[in-house]
Amino acid sequence: MSTRCIDVVAAYTGPVPKLWNETIEAHRRAVHDAILNSAVELAAEHGVRAVTMSQIAERAGIGRATLYKYFPDVEAILLAWHNRQITGHLGQLTEIRDRTDGAGDRLEAVLRAFAHISRHSRGHHGSELAAFLHRDERVAHAQGQLHDMIRDLLAAGVRTGDFRGDVAPDELATYCLHALTAAAALPSDAAADRLVTVTLSGLRAGSAVPDDREPTTRPHEQHGHHPGRSAH
Repeated sequence: MSTRCIDVVAAYTGPVPKLWNETIEAHRRAVHDAILNSAVELAAEHGVRAVTMSQIAERAGIGRATLYKYFPDVEAILLAWHNRQITGHLGQLTEIRDRTDGAGDRLEAVLRAFAHISRHSRGHHGSELAAFLHRDERVAHAQGQLHDMIRDLLAAGVRTGDFRGDVAPDELATYCLHALTAAAALPSDAAADRLVTVTLSGLRAGSAVPDDREPTTRPHEQHGHHPGRSAH
């Protein structure tokens, strides 16, 4: 064997080049994403129970054997898709928070982005798929993380005087999340923005909170007026 041949063999039996590794990893990510997207599309079209691994493999353009190397069943694929969505949304909101200055502006930017995410998530999958994904335990964990983010932004805004201090930030964070989840039913981004404006107005410093204590004087007892007595 010539020296040239030995060198060529050595080149292929040594460590795999970094570029080759990156190319393989990129291919795997592309296949992985194609599997997730195909599964969700099929679930939205036909319902979760009707989707098969063969259908997903065909839609993704891969063989069934390849598909099983990535996931054991349809449920695992759908949960992986959901995890990608949750992680992506939290990352997006965190990035928006970190690149915005000022307590008030920071919270407004996060709430506006959350409202738009809620609206655009509507209709991306059928009710059966939505019900299936809602049982994912990662939903509660993600909601807790988002609640804590909004609570901390509110607390910072209270310290700077941007937001009211007569209601606990924890309670206000719950209010924000419940209010803006309703953006899923709105017809446009403009409507979602209006909902954010209304929500923010209830957070501003100076907003009044109704007193839930019993009044010391009933309205009909003012000025000496009593039920059953005629005014003379």
